[in-house]
Amino acid sequence: MKIDAEGFVVPTYDRKGLMTAIRDQFRINWHGVHGPSHWARVRHHALRLCTLRQGDLLVAELFAYLHDSQRENEWTDPLHGARAADYAASLNGSYFELSGEQLDLLTHAARFHSDGLMHQDATIQSCWDADRLDLGRVGITPSKQYLSVYAHPLIEGAYQWSIE
Repeated sequence: MKIDAEGFVVPTYDRKGLMTAIRDQFRINWHGVHGPSHWARVRHHALRLCTLRQGDLLVAELFAYLHDSQRENEWTDPLHGARAADYAASLNGSYFELSGEQLDLLTHAARFHSDGLMHQDATIQSCWDADRLDLGRVGITPSKQYLSVYAHPLIEGAYQWSIE
């Protein structure tokens, strides 16, 4: 574990290798609404929420980078979460080492991240909250209805950041 530039304790793994692998197979606009700028904001929110809720920081960070990595278009792609879950599982052991439990958390979070669900697991819900907090990038204000109470205080700041 190490401390990043934002002050989060983050796990060590082959981040550079993972990002290269994702970029090499990425099928949509790298600078679009589901690309790395979105992932960076999701990462920030996910690490913040997982730190607060004592969730799994490695799963949260990997979710941020992988959850939209398998999109085939920017707007209507209902199977992208399932593809992202399968892709994440295929990378385990290459760029990161997850236990079976951690891999289950990551694949569940990725598979269902755009289904509007809520989850009792702190890590999964923190991942979903983090993604939903960045809806401002597509002109949507995040709704408390789809966020945990831990994310409610972050809505206004996250919205402003995502539209900048």
